[in-house]
Formats: sequence, C-alpha cells, structure tokens
Amino acid sequence: MTITRNFLAGAIAAAALLAADRPWQQLSAPTASEAAARFPAPPAEYSPTCWWGWDGPITERVITRDLDGFLARGVRAVTIEPGYKMDNAPYLSPAWFQTIKTAVQAAKKRDMRIWLVDEGKYPSGFAGGKFSSEHPELGMQALVAGERIPVAAGETLQRKLSGETVGALALNQQDNTSRRIDLGSGELKWQAPEGKWQVLLVEHRFRSSPTRSVNNPTKGKDDKASLMDYLDPAATRQFLAYTHEQYAKVVGDEFGKTILGFRGDEPDYSVAGIPWTPAIFDEFQRRKGYDVRPYAASFFAPTLTEEERRVKADYWDVWSALFRDAFFQPQADWCARHNMEYLVHLNHEEAMMQLVRSEGDFFRAMRPVQMPGIDTIWNQIWPDKIADFPKYASSVAHLYGRPRAFTESFASYNPAPTLDQARWVLNQQFVRGINMVEIMFTPSSAAGAPFAMRGWMADDGFPNFAAWIGRAGYLLSMGRPTAQIAVYHPAMSMWLGEAGANQATLTVMKLLLEQQRDFDFVDDDSLALSLTLDKGVLRSASGNEYRAVIVPEATAISRASLDRLRAFAKSGGRVVFLGKRPSMAVDASFLKAVPPGDLTWATAEPAVKLTPAVLAALPAPDVTLSPAPSAVKYLHRRWRDADCYFFFNESPQPQPVAAILSGSGPAQTWDADTGTISNLVAGVAGKGAVHLHLNLAPYESRFVVVGGATEAAKAR
Repeated sequence: MTITRNFLAGAIAAAALLAADRPWQQLSAPTASEAAARFPAPPAEYSPTCWWGWDGPITERVITRDLDGFLARGVRAVTIEPGYKMDNAPYLSPAWFQTIKTAVQAAKKRDMRIWLVDEGKYPSGFAGGKFSSEHPELGMQALVAGERIPVAAGETLQRKLSGETVGALALNQQDNTSRRIDLGSGELKWQAPEGKWQVLLVEHRFRSSPTRSVNNPTKGKDDKASLMDYLDPAATRQFLAYTHEQYAKVVGDEFGKTILGFRGDEPDYSVAGIPWTPAIFDEFQRRKGYDVRPYAASFFAPTLTEEERRVKADYWDVWSALFRDAFFQPQADWCARHNMEYLVHLNHEEAMMQLVRSEGDFFRAMRPVQMPGIDTIWNQIWPDKIADFPKYASSVAHLYGRPRAFTESFASYNPAPTLDQARWVLNQQFVRGINMVEIMFTPSSAAGAPFAMRGWMADDGFPNFAAWIGRAGYLLSMGRPTAQIAVYHPAMSMWLGEAGANQATLTVMKLLLEQQRDFDFVDDDSLALSLTLDKGVLRSASGNEYRAVIVPEATAISRASLDRLRAFAKSGGRVVFLGKRPSMAVDASFLKAVPPGDLTWATAEPAVKLTPAVLAALPAPDVTLSPAPSAVKYLHRRWRDADCYFFFNESPQPQPVAAILSGSGPAQTWDADTGTISNLVAGVAGKGAVHLHLNLAPYESRFVVVGGATEAAKAR
C-alpha cells in the first residue's frame, strides 16, 4: 500500500506541473473530506455536455436563449456542432468565428463550458470542404482495385503502366487462387497458364471516405468534400491552420478556461481501398527492412499465402503508426500547447475487427489523446443488451495517466430512452470506467421557436438526472484506478486476420466482469514500451499495479512484449495464456517473425475459460460478493485516505449480497442523486477489509466509500 500511495503522489505532482490550471484534467487524490466538499455541486467541468447543433441563423439572441435553457435543465457544458442553413455565418468564415466568440462570451458570463467540434459535421478531417477546393493534393488516398483485364490461357498480356499502378494480380476464377505479377521492369508482361484468368491492376488514387458536410447542399453523406490524407503530417498542419488556429485568433484567451478543448469524431478509412500515402513505401522499407511493393497487389487477393498474410500485417503496423503520428499526435500536442484537451472517438469500437480494418489499432490511435472515448448509437447498449466495449476507452485512459474517458451516448437511439433507461445505459458505461458524458442531440432554437430539449431530455426529471451525472462523473474521476489484472489486446493477431483472437478477447472480458474481477486492457505498445516493471508489478501511468497479465488466443506478439512478460513472471508476476498460445514472436517484422521459444514460465489453459487454475493465478480480488451474481459489476478507485467503490446491478432482479471490500475505516453511501452522504453498518473482515451487506434493487447503482470519515457522515 505504501508503494501505491507514494507512486500516486508522485504521479499527481508531475501532472500538476503539466496542468496547474486544469485541475479537472489531472490525476488527483483527494481525501474523503475534500471530495465530500465538492460532491453536492461539482465544478462545471464534470457536468454532462449536450451536443448543441447550430442550424439556421445563429444570433446573439438565439445563443443566450439556448444557454439559459441548458442551464435551466441542469446542463453547464455544451459541445458546439456546425449545422446547415447558417447563411449569416457559414462554417469557417470570419462571421462563423465571430459567432463563436459571441457564444464563448455568453457562456463565460454564465460560468458554463464549451467543447468545439473540430469539423463541419463528420468525420473529422475535411475542413468543411476546403481540402477539396483549396488543397486537393493533400486529400485522402488509398490503394484500390483498378482495371480488371480478362486473359485467356496461353495469351500474353503486355502494356505500359500509369504512374499510379503499384501492382498487378492474376486471379484464376476457376479455383479462386491468385498470382502476383512482377512489375520490376516498369511494364506489365504476363503469359496466362491454364485456367480462367483475370488480371487486376492495383493503383493508388485520391479516394475519400464519405463525409457529411455542412457545405453540401444535398445534406447527404458522400465524397464531394474529401477528407485529408490522415497519414501525411502536412495535411494535419493544414487542417489545424484551417480550424484550430483560426479559433485561437478569436477566442484563444478562453482556451483552457471557458473552452475546454476540441472534439474529434470518427476519423477512419471507411473507403473501398487500403490506406496509402506517397511516403508509405519508403517508410515501410525504413521500418521493416524490405520492399512491400512486390506484395501490394496481393492485399486484394481472395485468399493470402502465409507470406502474404505476414506482409499485410506489416503494412497494417506501418500505416496505423503513421495514422497516430501524423494525425492524432499533432492535434493532441496542439491542444496541450494551448492548455486544452483533445477528445475523440473512433468508428466501430463495438466491432473491433471492423475497427482494425479501417483504423488500424484502437489503442495506438488513442495513445496521444487526452480524453479517449467511445460512442453508443443505435441502442448498442440497452437494458437487454450488455456491451463491454467501453472498457477499451477507460483502459487507454488508465494506461497513459488520463483521468477521464468519455462517451457520446444516445445518437440515433430508436426507441429513444426514458430517463430510467438512459440511466441504465450510463451506469453500464460508468461501471466500465467511463466518467464523462456527452449527450446527443439538442438543436439550436434558430428557427424562432423557444428553446426546447427533445424527447426524454424534456422530462421534468432531467435536471436531477443531469446533476446525478455530474456527481457520478466527479467521483469516478477522483483518485486512481485499481485494477490488478491486465488483458493483452491482440491487435497484432487481428492484423493477420485472426477473428478468433477478437472473439476470445470478448469472452475473457465478459467472464472477468461477471466474476467481479476488474481489469484493464494493455496493448502491445504499452506492454513493450510504457508500463514500468517493479518486483512482480507492471505499473501504468495512472498508478495501476498489474500483478497478472492474461493473453487470450494471440497468434502474434512482439518480441519486446514477450521479453517483458518473461521478466515480469521472473520477478513474481503471473502470466496466463488462454486458448492457443502465441506461435509468432515479431521483432522488426511479421515477415521474419519466428516461434516464441519456451513459454513454460507462464500458466497455460488450452480453453478460453477462467478455470480454477487460472483463477488461482490471478491476484486476490478487492471485492468478494456472496453470492456472486454475474449481473453485479463494480469499479474501484483509490483516494488519498479512502477507497471509492461503484456497484451496478444490471439486472431487473434484486440482488441481496454480502460484500467484503478492500479498505479500512468507516463505510458510507454517497448518494449521487441527492449529493448526500450517510453511514453504513460495516464490520471488520480481516486486516485491510470491511464486511457489509448490499441490497441492490433492480437496476440500482450505488457508491460506497470506505475510510476517511467525512464531517457530513459524522453528523448523522
């Protein structure tokens, strides 16, 4: 415990130096009394933020009317999204920025906070169409399937190639096999053997994922406003020049004060092709030590050889790193220099194999981001639909010392939730580590009608609901996370096309949470480079002390991570391989990867199950429930002198359980609905543990704080 508290104090001191005037975005370890003082009315930064869509003429009257309306509904933060029909202030025009200035001044007078959406609709990165109109050379590019040429058996195909052609592939339509064609001479010359052949030319072209732009007169989602080249740092510099730097000229004095940061939305390659940028082949050669061009066409083959599969994984490794370094990192750095935060969520967090295809690696992309996030749309999370993917965002936050992880919730929910259902959806995310809430969607009142929040947000109980979110988000942001189990996220195996690795990961996530064993994901980059090793502990930047690492069904793992796991096991940590063990240790490249060698230093379970042997290899839990219903989930954060637990009964049945919780001292219930604190009857369950009864009603959530008696509780 001493090591943990000292590490946390050091981490907090370092964070304070970096963000002295942003206390809400620092790692913090309040005493229970300090937390109690702010608990009834947390600062505005912990308020839910409502997505405020500007449509039609936005005037000062509209702005003040809407902000007053939000305040009356208990909302103290808004996220401004550019909308349609703003003829008086088109997006990114001088009038647009003056309208933003008016909104910022009005919010400041009301002690409200603003997040700025970084794009004129979505996804981020087309600057309202400016890349298409002014800098098309910086537009998104991709490798695509070009011309298809039929070739009869025995026929010779010969032609000169355009500068855009990077490869050719012969497809045998009789047996679905393929052959790469050597283009080393600079021209195509190939004689077809027996079979029914078609030659596919693979080219690089300017091709954009679809965008929904405020400047598109059809209001449709198409490729008329091209996205930037996410893999080119010059394109990101131009994007920042079009957007962030223009805001800085007009409202930069409120950066980090009224304006909290920039909000990105779903940057990805949902294009019919494979990410490409002019520098990528040279960059690939530098990183991997071989030329990828002879293999590029094979990426479009119906089936890949083992060699081609490895090369494609190498390509995914390279472009996903470029995506982080050229796009996410510069924006996070820009925000940090201007005393603000960059928050963004990707696309398909709930379907990781799709995300890997279009964004490369969730954890790699999110590493620089100050506030990683997820979204839940189309009722992906619902009282009859348990979804664990919010764990991805909270894990990134924990790995890299970020105190907060956010959710964009309720977009396109059909049916729309009631307040009770919305509470369930948020509790389900809170207990998986989310602690900042963005609610979709409130249109401006520009059309002349009075301000009105729609649907379930118009319920009379919404102001109290908003206050509950603020208090819950505040408590869940304090202190440090305490998960002692790390689960290796096998993105490298997914690059190889191993869907089984993803399914095994989902299974492990579900099993751990259902057995009240909290965990964080660790990715290969963090395991190899970021986590610090100290006597049987891998420590995150947030102070987590991981004492066990589970590796589910991974075919590939980097040599650096494997060496780190071996050293961790040797120092007293526990490593568990579930399902098939890694067969490929990747050093510089997948192409030259070799078997991992001896793995007997780890526990191996051939099934993806938490067997008694696996559970015995895990650290002692900090929560023990009796009985232990799978529907009850929990989260634990450690304060300076207390332990804060959050419990959620996800089921419609009551769950009376006896609980043993790690911690010492009195136990209290902190009611996030009312902001009040009351004492609980608790007994000592051994050194450093307390025993109490939790009678959780259907769908009930509850905060329990152990230790650090507060004046509010003493008075009761």
